[in-house]
Amino acid sequence: MKKPFVPPQPVGEAVSALLDPVLRRKAGMTIGLLDAWPEIVGARLEAVTRPEKLVWPPETGAKDARLRPAVLVVACESAAALRLQHESGEIVQRINVFFGYRAVDRLRILQKPVAVTRPSRKPSLRGLSEAEEEALKAMTERIEDPKLKAALLAYGESILRRQTMTKP
Repeated sequence: MKKPFVPPQPVGEAVSALLDPVLRRKAGMTIGLLDAWPEIVGARLEAVTRPEKLVWPPETGAKDARLRPAVLVVACESAAALRLQHESGEIVQRINVFFGYRAVDRLRILQKPVAVTRPSRKPSLRGLSEAEEEALKAMTERIEDPKLKAALLAYGESILRRQTMTKP
């Protein structure tokens, strides 16, 4: 008897299911807000802003305390802070449409670096000595095709530049 075929679950759904409770507890928001952030703020602000956390008002014990909206803390590059402040009313409306109720009342702008700078993975290349250049030219001097000769010279140079030590 065969088991019925169950299609595999997309990784994104599994990760969302794992991260949503953590984000909700730590930052008061869901991964859905992070995923929808580019559509909420638009192309101009998506690369220079990031939602940090939702700060809900303290509980007072009143019945309507849960209905009070939160403040969304948004990290923003300092150059884009004025634009974010100018568009904050429209962004708050879009966030509330996303949640389906009045979840956010206002934005608190936190100026700090947002763009992730990754170190270059390209190795630093050293220069070639005159002896190495002459050796490459000597190795390729009998090749008649100029394109092949240029390609082999470039290939040889790249190999030698990546080597850390030269042979005596």
